[in-house]
Amino acid sequence: MAKSSSTSTKKDREKRKQKERKEKLEKKADRKTTKAKSFDEMIAYVDEFGRISSTPPPQRLPVDLDSIEISVTRQTANEEPEIKTGTVFSFDEAKGYGFIKDSNSNDSIFVHSSALSTPIKPGNKVTFDIEKGDRGFYAVNVKLVV
Repeated sequence: MAKSSSTSTKKDREKRKQKERKEKLEKKADRKTTKAKSFDEMIAYVDEFGRISSTPPPQRLPVDLDSIEISVTRQTANEEPEIKTGTVFSFDEAKGYGFIKDSNSNDSIFVHSSALSTPIKPGNKVTFDIEKGDRGFYAVNVKLVV
């Protein structure tokens, strides 16, 4: 009867494990015998450009805190929102939305049928207010210019 091949692989695995354990113990002994680096030798410095060096960066000049001026411009609260004018360049009545081209800035502004006071069609001149929504600006209080 011949020996199975599994016994030789078991022996090989056991030998490899013993070798790894021996190497691990040798490394551990080497670490104990060698002197550890001091904290100063282990520190690395990073300059303002992201370069790493072993020397500390040069000291900067102190900042005169009294010379720094901080100010905020005052904003006046507008009582009335600015009413804009524009032209409807697309509006789908079936879907209930379209776009208005602002006459001052030529921006396309979304308009929904719920913001209309009167029905609109492409080519109509309208006045409207702008509000900020989740997906950008949209027109509200849309009225036809007579």
